Amino acid sequence: MSKLTHLDDQGAARMVDVGDKSVTQREAVAEGRILMDPRTLAMILDGEHPKGDVLAVARVAGIMAAKKTHELIPLCHALNLSSVKLAFTPEQDPSSVHIEARCKLSGQTGVEMEALTAVSVAALTLYDMCKAVDKGMEITGVRLLEKKGGRSGHWQAE
Repeated sequence: MSKLTHLDDQGAARMVDVGDKSVTQREAVAEGRILMDPRTLAMILDGEHPKGDVLAVARVAGIMAAKKTHELIPLCHALNLSSVKLAFTPEQDPSSVHIEARCKLSGQTGVEMEALTAVSVAALTLYDMCKAVDKGMEITGVRLLEKKGGRSGHWQAE
């Protein structure tokens, strides 16, 4: 494991200087899941949720969050993302929605935090929109699945 890069020689937090890094194609994929009551999932899938298409709203929220990650996570760089895609897969056992975010750019630093933020905010948006009918939902399993590009190359979760 490499040493943490957000600390200077005196141990103080700092933003990493990426000025000397070369511009490469970078991509990151993250996932998470929101567990819910089967009736809540059915309501979402049948289009009968009182707040409308909650998956569409969660998709927009996830994309917006990825674009604003630098405003949410201290020391993250402001990035000009070229693509943010979110996929929602309903699952019956356990009753849940699997969320996957894929972020891309051509730049000097990676997009792992953007993908993780997109998944997290999409899940939180689903929770917010469905909490009136299901307060017991659980957000779980938010993690990085894959990253490509940059000095460290390709990494994939096992």
